[in-house]
Amino acid sequence: MKNKEEILNRIAIALEEIRPFLKSDGGDISLVDLDEDGTVKVQLHGACSGCSVNQMTLKSGVEMTIKKHVPEVSSVIEIGSL
Repeated sequence: MKNKEEILNRIAIALEEIRPFLKSDGGDISLVDLDEDGTVKVQLHGACSGCSVNQMTLKSGVEMTIKKHVPEVSSVIEIGSL
């Protein structure tokens, strides 16, 4: 993947756009890794980590926003609690 640092910066911008919505529900998100194939690994925190709709939030909210900022991203997955 070309210029991983620049892509990570754009992912961080996307996460900052998403963060207020997650925090309003008592949760948060952090970037864990970016794989060479364009898969972004994130971890949900707080209320978001145990929420029954977190997969919907991940796909319709998080993944869509990240792909808007970073079209190179192929998918976003949640890795669960570390």
